[in-house]
Amino acid sequence: MIKFKFLLLTFSISLLVIFTSCSSVSKNEKQELHICPQCNMELPKSNIHTSTINDNGTIQYFDDVGCMILWAKDNDFDFANMKTKIFTNDTKKYINSFDAFYTINEKTPMSYGFSAYEIKKEDTISFDEVIMRMLRGEHMANPKIRKQILGY
Repeated sequence: MIKFKFLLLTFSISLLVIFTSCSSVSKNEKQELHICPQCNMELPKSNIHTSTINDNGTIQYFDDVGCMILWAKDNDFDFANMKTKIFTNDTKKYINSFDAFYTINEKTPMSYGFSAYEIKKEDTISFDEVIMRMLRGEHMANPKIRKQILGY
């Protein structure tokens, strides 16, 4: 009887060790999955074109700066009272959205065309103008505007 209990205990411990140590993803590879609240798309792993809003400790993640602007409008958020960050294409880090410079003609997840840069480039606009253009529908997802911007 004692041998049986010992065997059962040993078997149980072995199973526990096997199930807890085997994982297809290591702890270093695990990355929290974020879904854009505006369009319900998964954010890209590279973070390119992504943005965030920190509203009273709650962080919302967006796959495109245009989604962030539309979501803020739909939820009556004022950008002046929120911490917003944007992932920059040149330095590959998050910075304050108002400190970035934006191009209007790049390929983005939702095709709005706005890409952020930390270092000023030629033909860039401010975040205030990005907000204004998004709310007016003046972005690359609009076929008429895309035609004007790309010169068709």
